[in-house]
Amino acid sequence: MDENTKKQLIQEAIEARRNAYVPYSTYPVGAALLCKSGKVYTGANIENAAFPVTVCAERVAIFKAVSEGNMDLDAIAVVTKNGGSPCGSCRQVMAEFNPELIVIIADEEGEVKQETTLKEILPGFFGPASLAK
Repeated sequence: MDENTKKQLIQEAIEARRNAYVPYSTYPVGAALLCKSGKVYTGANIENAAFPVTVCAERVAIFKAVSEGNMDLDAIAVVTKNGGSPCGSCRQVMAEFNPELIVIIADEEGEVKQETTLKEILPGFFGPASLAK
């Protein structure tokens, strides 16, 4: 991925983060998902008083892409205040669509804290091939 694309993706995640609804954790997260088509889907975390139904920014972006018929995920930028990493649930959803997904983790200033692949941050994942008969 070229530097301009990476910077654009991080900037879109920073923008998406502004729409986070986080009255409980006060930890806004923004995500920008790049599909192989070049289309970008953004997401922000949305909390709920019933904590288990809270949805992370990464999953919002992925669900938006998939619900619009775009399952060819290429890269995702995740922006938090301090460069926090995607949770296990988000990693599992990412694995469903692309174990080679590029994952860029940045802080709120846009400084990249880690650039990796999903397979590196979720080794031994359970995916569609795990259900083969």
